[in-house]
Amino acid sequence: MLLELSEEHKEHLAFLPGVDSAVVAEFGRIAVEFLRRGSNPKIYEGAARKLSVSSDTVQHGVEGLTYLLTESSKLMISELDFQDSVFVLGFSEELNKILLQLYLDNRKEIRTILSELAPDVPSYHNLEWRLDVQLASRSLRQQIKPAVVIKLHLHQGGDNTTQVLQTDPATLLHLVQQLEQALEEMKTNHCRRVVRNIK
Repeated sequence: MLLELSEEHKEHLAFLPGVDSAVVAEFGRIAVEFLRRGSNPKIYEGAARKLSVSSDTVQHGVEGLTYLLTESSKLMISELDFQDSVFVLGFSEELNKILLQLYLDNRKEIRTILSELAPDVPSYHNLEWRLDVQLASRSLRQQIKPAVVIKLHLHQGGDNTTQVLQTDPATLLHLVQQLEQALEEMKTNHCRRVVRNIK
């Protein structure tokens, strides 16, 4: 699987061939540090003074490298796919090797950091449902009042929870139609591009 880098990310990474290999390795260290502790403008300013460039250029270079490493680690792409993804950027053979080594050295740590950053949301485990129909009451002898009762079992961080929901069939039908419409919308080219960029 190859990475698809946008033009903006390619522009951010275009700064790397103009600097020494030791600087690229340092940028890699800063990128991993950026994932651990967040952005630090003082580091960008110090590096910018040493390289005689603007701090924005350094920041964009680090962010581009961070994106390259996180996306590669998230997808656990192979060495060959990583090399092919970076080859498209037109870097020298030496720079490609440095980037590959950065990826190989840091991918496990980056995956660990990303898993800690991911929100712990409940996931679907099981679903039970029942249709209740009230046919009469004391005040009305003949009535039909249907209700759908849903028991949703969720799993979150080793704990199982249960949510009981009740609705009428018309609302449930509307909900199903909205979900089907959302699934159809996910098949459009626009949504695919958005999802690809979110990953």
